[in-house]
Amino acid sequence: MSSLQEILNFNESFVKFKQYEPFITSKFPDKKIVILTCMDTRLVELLPKAMNMRNGDVKIVKSAGAQVSHPFGAVMRSILVAVYELKADEVYVIGHYDCGMSAIEPEQMIGKMVERGVNKDIINIVNYTGIDLVEWLRGFGDVSTSVLKSVDIIRNHPLMPTGVPVHGLVMDPGTGKLDLLSNGNENIK
Repeated sequence: MSSLQEILNFNESFVKFKQYEPFITSKFPDKKIVILTCMDTRLVELLPKAMNMRNGDVKIVKSAGAQVSHPFGAVMRSILVAVYELKADEVYVIGHYDCGMSAIEPEQMIGKMVERGVNKDIINIVNYTGIDLVEWLRGFGDVSTSVLKSVDIIRNHPLMPTGVPVHGLVMDPGTGKLDLLSNGNENIK
């Protein structure tokens, strides 16, 4: 049985027996927080539990490495939507130690693309259109530096309202311990 079929079978039972009822909440975060974090599987349940967050408390935006890679990309748009439309009034950028993005080798990843059927001509076309594929795929060396870069992009974004604290933290994915890098409350004027 495929994973899709397993999910659909489980979901049918989940809905039939109203197992969704404990999770009913509104679209607005009760704690008025938006979190940008990594898509790492170790954080799915650990991060909210380590922060004492329950379903409905926060908006969570995920990207590889908890990075805002472009100030006008989808991640930043999601944060702005959370602030302006969904009543979030605080932003947390939370990276984690042992992040896979710190070890990404773009050339190797491009090789994997070719192995899985992406035509080398397509890769050349992407490069010739002005996108530096190697730089676009490049990971980061230090998670703290990366988190602080994303904090800086959000904090100084021309569309981010003044007075919104933007915090930077790094989590230990084994224990859930959070290390504070930047307290956004200290930057509010």
